[in-house]
Amino acid sequence: MITRNLSTEQLDLWVVDDNVAFAKNLAELINQTEGLQCGGIFHSCEEVLHDLEAESPPDVILMDIGFPGMNGIEGVKRVKMVAPAVQVIMLTVFEDNDNIFRAITAGASGYLHKSATLDEIINALKAILVGGVPMNPHIARKMLEIFKHLSTTTSDYGITAREKEVLQLLVDGLSKKQIADKLFVSFHTIDTHLRNIYAKLQVNSRSGAIVKVLKEHLL
Repeated sequence: MITRNLSTEQLDLWVVDDNVAFAKNLAELINQTEGLQCGGIFHSCEEVLHDLEAESPPDVILMDIGFPGMNGIEGVKRVKMVAPAVQVIMLTVFEDNDNIFRAITAGASGYLHKSATLDEIINALKAILVGGVPMNPHIARKMLEIFKHLSTTTSDYGITAREKEVLQLLVDGLSKKQIADKLFVSFHTIDTHLRNIYAKLQVNSRSGAIVKVLKEHLL
């Protein structure tokens, strides 16, 4: 495992992938990117869960799905149980609807495909720094297809008209700053709106809110 950098000025990421060369190259590129640092490389879900219980958690975990032991989707569930605040981003070759659906509903905050270049993956990860969701465009389209056919609900959770505006822009993929600029309000105002929205929807992440909105046709 790479020695963890304890700097508080950077977003700390752990990479979980059993492809040793890929994980190493990705970690090196993360460490060369301003605002990002790779604090650890792991080659199984069991290994990362062990360290997660023993060390201070990172901000973000990049996790593959296919492993010989515990798969990444079960790994997401376990990570969120141990460290709910950690954002887990799936980074995988799988792009079928079932894996996307199960990963997001398990608690993943984003979904990236390994067909992207390492530079494209890094650019997607930079979205986290401004409150965005790391997700390939074709994966986002698949999410829309998955959830638009699911059952609806009559509850609106007490979401206000303004909060619905914020939610719609969230679903459209805008970052907090972009939403603030679009609605001519401060970043902190949008942050407050999102905290209220998450509380009303009983979710704890952007992806959780988006899943609920799409699944229950709240907009």
